[in-house]
Amino acid sequence: MIQLYFLSILCNGLSGYILFAGSENGNKMVEKTQFPLNNPTFYLVLGIISVVTGFLKLLSPTMDGVLILGDLLPSVAGVIAGILLIFGIYRQEPSANMKAAGDLDRFGIKLMLFRKAIGIALMITALVHFLFPSALFL
Repeated sequence: MIQLYFLSILCNGLSGYILFAGSENGNKMVEKTQFPLNNPTFYLVLGIISVVTGFLKLLSPTMDGVLILGDLLPSVAGVIAGILLIFGIYRQEPSANMKAAGDLDRFGIKLMLFRKAIGIALMITALVHFLFPSALFL
């Protein structure tokens, strides 16, 4: 479906930009934007939309051909982006328990250390997926 294709590119690109540029407080690029990049509700909604779009893209391929492999990388990237955005909100909440809650919490903390690199990878994935929609592994 073309709608999921567009939504995947939009969510991956925007999530990548937020993870790369929006992770630091006082960033001039983030302060100049018109939409609320530092709003936790925006992070949560974008994270949920990214995860749902990632799962739906696995079920409905963009073009005819190889069903799973054609949209595998953007789908996985969208799910990871959504999890990072949601996990970032969880870690920034003042009422959240700051002790490690288990393996999942430690895994999330490790992923958050590489959020800038993941942000760059998400933006590259979105751009390549936009330019080459029928590539086998994109």
